[in-house]
Amino acid sequence: METVIKKIPQKHQPKGFEILHEDLDLIVGNKAAGALTVAALWNKDSTIQTALDQYVRKGNAKSQKSVYVVHRLDQATTGVLIFAKTEAVQQFLKNDWKSTVKTYYAIVHGKMKQKSGLIESFLTEDEDYVVKSTTDSEKGKLAQTEYTVVKESMHFSVVKINLLTGKKNQIRVHMAEAGNPIVGDEKYGKTTKHKELFLHAFAIVFTHPHTKERLRVQAPIPGHFAKLVDYKY
Repeated sequence: METVIKKIPQKHQPKGFEILHEDLDLIVGNKAAGALTVAALWNKDSTIQTALDQYVRKGNAKSQKSVYVVHRLDQATTGVLIFAKTEAVQQFLKNDWKSTVKTYYAIVHGKMKQKSGLIESFLTEDEDYVVKSTTDSEKGKLAQTEYTVVKESMHFSVVKINLLTGKKNQIRVHMAEAGNPIVGDEKYGKTTKHKELFLHAFAIVFTHPHTKERLRVQAPIPGHFAKLVDYKY
């Protein structure tokens, strides 16, 4: 049985990460647009991971407490993200990741030819950090994106996505290669007046490492989604 976790109020939310649930084993929150999950070559300090390290240390400079990365979201992507409080919990969640259900919403340009389906390809990254599909299984990693169009407007479509695998930039690449790039995605799509990326990790269902119950955490849809297409998520 899935247990829906309601938001737990926090007085001191880390910058760029609204904590939705916290217990002795893990922290689950809503990542803001522009926030880095982990360190990058151009930014090694201002990340969600470092902010949460400070959060769990509660101002104690001598504390050795840290959080451990379970999965990541692109810098421009918003939504639900899990961090473990111990390496053992991190390993449990990674080992059980195939049973984790990850639901995203995206708003894409145009109307998709197929209103639902499975996009499957092997993804590879070039020297400029651009990800693209290849038919060669030895050169890329298998990526599977299951999708359903849930609302269409004159120029855009709202797409609900079940992310079966979690490769870098996977949803962005698959939508772009289908001919319907995500609004605001200038890397894989086209230049647009919309500066926000319309891709949101809406909900995640996973097995709790301690209780072994199936838990569901949901992150509120960003306001810019409703401004572009009216839909009740």
